[in-house]
Formats: sequence, C-alpha cells, structure tokens
Amino acid sequence: MSTSRRQGVVPGRRLRHPAELPFYGFMVVLNLLVIGLIVQLAILLPFLPEKAQDSPWATAVRSALLGLLLLVPALIVIRETQRAAVRGTAVELSPKQYGDLYRTADDFAHLLRLRRRPQLYLANGNGALNAFAAQATGHDYVVLSNELFANLYRNNREGLSFILGHELGHIRLHHVSLWYQLSVAYSERIPVLGPTLSRLREYSSDRHGAYLCPLGATGLVLLASGRHTEQVVDVDQLVRQGRALRGFWVWLAQLPRSHPFTVRRLERLYRLGLLHARVRETQPETPV
Repeated sequence: MSTSRRQGVVPGRRLRHPAELPFYGFMVVLNLLVIGLIVQLAILLPFLPEKAQDSPWATAVRSALLGLLLLVPALIVIRETQRAAVRGTAVELSPKQYGDLYRTADDFAHLLRLRRRPQLYLANGNGALNAFAAQATGHDYVVLSNELFANLYRNNREGLSFILGHELGHIRLHHVSLWYQLSVAYSERIPVLGPTLSRLREYSSDRHGAYLCPLGATGLVLLASGRHTEQVVDVDQLVRQGRALRGFWVWLAQLPRSHPFTVRRLERLYRLGLLHARVRETQPETPV
C-alpha cells in the first residue's frame, strides 16, 4: 500500500493534545476521590443505627463496594472475552491476507515505536463505519469494519491509512491499557467530564493518523458524509465549514459527545499543518 509517511522521531508532545494530560490528571484525582468515598462509607456503615443500615442508600454503598472489589477481575474478563470474540468472528490480516495493509500497519508501528506489533482484524460491522483499538493480556489489536474497509481499500488507501494511524495512536498513548482504564473507571462515567476526556483522546489520536498519513483527509470526510462520497466532497469547503463551527449552541451540542464534531477534527488538523492540502481562502479567517 502506497502511503505518504514521515520519517524520524515521533514528536510526542505535538501529537498529544496539550489539554489531554492535564485533564487526565484531574480525572485520575477525581477517580481516587470517588473510590475513597466508597471505601469510607463502607467502613462507616457497620457503625450506623440498624435502621440506617437497611436503608436504600446503605444498599447502594454495599453495591458500590462490591463493584469496586470486582472492578479489576471484571475488566480483565471483558477485555479477554472481547479479543476472543474478535478472533472468532473476524479475519486476521497477515503477510498473505491483505499483505499491503498488513505491511503498512507494521511500518506505522515501527514509526511510532510501539513496543509490540498490533494485530489487525477485518470484521463485519453490520453497516457501521467504525474502527477501534483494544488490548488484552500481551496483545494490542485494531479492528476495522468491513464497510469502512471496503469503501477505502480500493479507491482511497490514504484515507484508510489515516484511520489505521488514528487507532495506532490510541495504542501508543496507552488509551487502551488496563491501568489507564482503571485510573478513570469511575470519573469517566461522570456526565460532561467523561466525554470531554474522550474527545481529547480523539484529538490526540487524530494527530497520529495525520502524522503517519498527511494525505489521508478523506478518512475523516467519509465519516462526515458517508460511503461513496469521500472523493466528491470539496475538502477545502469542509475545512472552511469547520472554521465557522462555533457559538454557544455548538458548544452545548458537543458536551455529551464522546467524539469531536468531524468537521472540527478535520479543520484542526489542517490548522496544525499535519494534513496536507491547500485551502483556497475566500475570506479572512474568523478570529477565535
């Protein structure tokens, strides 16, 4: 697979969104506070009057403590069974199974200096344009949905390379690691805060995709406009649309979403110079 790849050391600080680590630190502290509160309430529970020990909130505290005790084994079971299901239902890529894409993933893993080569799977997405990165004990892997793969593999390999680089970015930044998931297991469930951290992760991974494949803008165009449109949509116009995407209602609509608006993701990558294409300016950019 022919891709436009960059050589040299990965500029880690530039490829991670500057707000991601500080916000992650805040979420870790919040997570510890939630855990501490659960433990403290559980310790106090036996010393409460008998009537209070049978109240609904006391039952909630016991349930929360049980969930805390089962968190690690439950998460391990989920991660391991998910990989087992993928292995049983998807096609694993290899040098003889879509070898060009396999070699691209191998090259990207080398450029990102990943400590182990991720496995790559092609799965039936049941109509969804989707891809995800995950981890199980001793294994990192990426799953591409057939609908996403089929639309890009023949006619838009740069877009597919961008999406692959994005998912490898999640792996490089440890977003799929067990310790990361445990460190925000409770705080990530808080409305607004959890989606905010998720959007920052997506921005960081987008930068990896664009760094590895700077001509891969159509990978995001496909997510914005759907199948069979990525070669027709005017990317320059879409970037200008992203520049105009601002205001209170835009901010409010974005709050509960786990992913940033697609046109905003595209515009920010062009603004950073990570995606390559010239935008034909028809008017001065609106000040931020």
